[in-house]
Amino acid sequence: MAHVTFIHGVGNKPDVTTLHDIWLRNLAEGPEGLDLELRGVTSSMVYWADVLYNEPDLNVAAYESASVSPIEETFANASTGVPTTESAEEAAFLVGVAAKIGGTLAATEAVAAIAPESTHEGAAYERVPLPWLVKKIFLETFLRDVHHYLFNTQHSPRPGTTYRIQNEIRQRFVAALQAPINNGPHIVVSHSMGTVIAYDCLKRIDDCARVNGLVTIGSPLGLDEIQDKLQPGWTRADGFPSKKVSGSWLNVFDKLDPVCGFDPFLANDFRATGLAKLEDIEVSNEGAWRHSIVKYLRAPSFQKSLKEMLSL
Repeated sequence: MAHVTFIHGVGNKPDVTTLHDIWLRNLAEGPEGLDLELRGVTSSMVYWADVLYNEPDLNVAAYESASVSPIEETFANASTGVPTTESAEEAAFLVGVAAKIGGTLAATEAVAAIAPESTHEGAAYERVPLPWLVKKIFLETFLRDVHHYLFNTQHSPRPGTTYRIQNEIRQRFVAALQAPINNGPHIVVSHSMGTVIAYDCLKRIDDCARVNGLVTIGSPLGLDEIQDKLQPGWTRADGFPSKKVSGSWLNVFDKLDPVCGFDPFLANDFRATGLAKLEDIEVSNEGAWRHSIVKYLRAPSFQKSLKEMLSL
């Protein structure tokens, strides 16, 4: 029996059961839809929002929405502010990432002018401006989450609970990969900040279990600042996690997704002994907010590729 381990991305999320159900339901939508339960594929969700946030996001409708207003409300309720830094290294990291993510948020028309790849699904790019509040608070949220993970910051999301962020999330991911007992393919499907966590563990944690495939969706792994923090372990010539990923790595992106839009192509940055092994696949999500996981999960090319990875 095949198994899929999901890991979510940046920002607060609904509770783990609700979130897992949302991912499964949206993955099953459309003509190429993949109903994992119907096809006999088990799945689990690596949930880490509670490590950084006080309580789950109760606005489930906003999480699944394609319009801007509910997104604005969700981010406003999760405002965190830019993290304070204790070293020049941390400050340089935040400035570099903010310039790239913030620049992509501000330059959707310039990004839209990039010629689509041959794998593009044919939908026209929409040049829909995001409200400034969405841009500002999303950037702050992204910077806080990625900083706290990569610098292993100590954080207390609620009274009486304190975590070393990277230590705790790594432990949860490694435990999740060891749990499934199956004879079929085991595929990790990660989104946003979850792609950084998945890669970090698969490349740099010796105790991490081996899997058959990796999917990164809307990933910021193309940013130099993040790659630098994945050393030792990552190199451009040998960045593919070959010891832990026995099969393929599929990277799915939308060029108007602000998290991956600055450098969406990963094949050249994560080679296997100097050779390109990773496959980049471009999709075109609808609406103003292209980073939404529910939109990525409905993309026919992604659904088809996941079926192939699961040998379905």
